[in-house]
Amino acid sequence: MIKSTKTQSYGGLSMVPSKSTTNKRTFKHLTEYDRGIIYVMHKHGKSLQAIADEIGCHKSTISRELKRGSVKQMKTDGTYHEVYFPDAGQRIYEENRKNCGAKLKLDTAIDFIQYVENKILEDKWSPDVAWGYAKRHNLFGDNMVCTKTIYNYIEQGLIAVKNIDLPMKMRLNTKTKRVRKNKRKLGLSIDERPMEALDRQEFGHWEIDTVIGKKNKNDHVLLTLTERKTRQEFIFRALGKTSEAINCVMEQLREKYTTNFDKIFKTITSDNGSEFADLPLIVKEVNTGIYYTHPYSSFERGTNERTNGLIRRFIPKGKAISSVSDKTIQYVQNWCNNLPRKILGYRTPEECFQEELLCLST
Repeated sequence: MIKSTKTQSYGGLSMVPSKSTTNKRTFKHLTEYDRGIIYVMHKHGKSLQAIADEIGCHKSTISRELKRGSVKQMKTDGTYHEVYFPDAGQRIYEENRKNCGAKLKLDTAIDFIQYVENKILEDKWSPDVAWGYAKRHNLFGDNMVCTKTIYNYIEQGLIAVKNIDLPMKMRLNTKTKRVRKNKRKLGLSIDERPMEALDRQEFGHWEIDTVIGKKNKNDHVLLTLTERKTRQEFIFRALGKTSEAINCVMEQLREKYTTNFDKIFKTITSDNGSEFADLPLIVKEVNTGIYYTHPYSSFERGTNERTNGLIRRFIPKGKAISSVSDKTIQYVQNWCNNLPRKILGYRTPEECFQEELLCLST
């Protein structure tokens, strides 16, 4: 025979006995309904523990709520007594919630915020680069906010920067997978590249690629080389996406660095594009190793691909490279090499590159 359970009714509210098996809530806020139960049970003289068991919280929570929502009322004899009202408790709770959370630091960090706005809008830096550079050089002391807070301010519209001003944030992956046919392989595979080139601890290992403007055989292309350790970037104009044009640029690079070429360029990693087919011939007289990635594996030249993305901010796809001035190309190269990088401890590639060249000369 199942034993019936008695329920208690207070002012029209049916409630289970105080010794219920309901699990107690932890770190939950009281609701308007909870405050209604507190009001009814307290009015009927129930203890704090009984009310707490009914709601599923600690009795101290009930005690604080009764103090918070109590209002002084005058009796007929002219004396005052305190009466708990659930709507008063709810109103005070909502007002307190408005004051919760971290306070905005715009007033104390206004100079830093204006600095970040300028770096993002004028110099095309990312919020993290602006923060890291200012932190490394102690430009604003403690009057700064972190990278996450900068992004929060952008989302809330509190500063002059918008999401559309952050190129990486607006990227969408809309490409669909395609079935690829086998592609030819050139020269030594990246699998044979020395391990020193993989861990980025040794200077002198480069990645190479071409950046095209219009899909026109008569248009110029950009030849880009990125050093894996320092992230130093070289950008050259080539008269076309042909092995002859690339060879011409590489010959000029060899002449520039003469006897130090094989120390600065220990290895160069390329994709399997036909324009790079003759790279081994260009460096056959020096000790520079030429290695080729697997077909359709641009991620194996990730450093170079990432920097090409930075270049696209200034020279977008579809813009004829032949229409881009040498001055602009030099400006983009300088911008890339003077952009502080988080991975370099917010130093610039140019700083790191010059340090490595100094080590070679000593």
